[in-house]
Amino acid sequence: MSTFNPGGRVINVNPSPIIRLIVMGAIAFVLVMLLFASVTRVESGHVGVLTLFGRVTGEVLPEGMHLINPFKTNNEMSIRTQEIKESASVPSSEGLVMNLDTSLIYHLDPAKASDVYQKIGPGYETVLIEPNLRAAIREATASHTANALYTGEREMVAKQINDQMASLLGARGFLVESILLRDIQLPLTLKASIESKQQAEQDALAMNFKLQKETQEAQRKRIEAQGIRDFQQIVAQGISPQLLEWKGIEATENLSKSANTKVVVIGNSKNGLPLILGQ
Repeated sequence: MSTFNPGGRVINVNPSPIIRLIVMGAIAFVLVMLLFASVTRVESGHVGVLTLFGRVTGEVLPEGMHLINPFKTNNEMSIRTQEIKESASVPSSEGLVMNLDTSLIYHLDPAKASDVYQKIGPGYETVLIEPNLRAAIREATASHTANALYTGEREMVAKQINDQMASLLGARGFLVESILLRDIQLPLTLKASIESKQQAEQDALAMNFKLQKETQEAQRKRIEAQGIRDFQQIVAQGISPQLLEWKGIEATENLSKSANTKVVVIGNSKNGLPLILGQ
């Protein structure tokens, strides 16, 4: 297509095929880039927090493929169960210093991932969780004696730490699963003293058990002897001279009826019972 200008020159307004091809290629390239930028993927066990030019939009993407605004950025955050190990020197109620190894098991609440990303950031372990875990451990151990922590109150201390961390982290977008007290190390002198006391208590319990057993055995023997004595008294009361004489007569009568050869003499100087002199 050509046009005439006032000066009488002819101007060709149709671009050449090469220029048209370059323009079309550029447009196609931009469209392809926008298409690729509009497709995002969230890894398994993560959620995607979208930002637009650095501003958190509040949109949270679950795992999988998604079509988004090409100008938005997907920032992944893990929602898997995580563990933080903390080894700290903590005081007991009497002022003794102990080494306590603790593990916090937790995970990010997917519904609050955008708030965590905006207000705390990806480094939430260092910024929020570790300092609060350290403080909760110190506060819990300071209300218990070293002996109690080493023996029977570990579960109580773990529960106290768990409740405090669950309340604090729950409000900030994290869910506490459990608190584990892996190891408690006391000063060597105190540890030896506690173990010696525990051994003495075990020995005392064993001795008490033995004494109780011996007492029960002695009581059993007394009851048995009492029964034998009572039986003998009853039998003695039932045996009289008349009964003995009668039994003797019955025995002599039965003997005289037997087929064996015998000599029976009737009469006795003491009790009058028959006497067997020969057979």
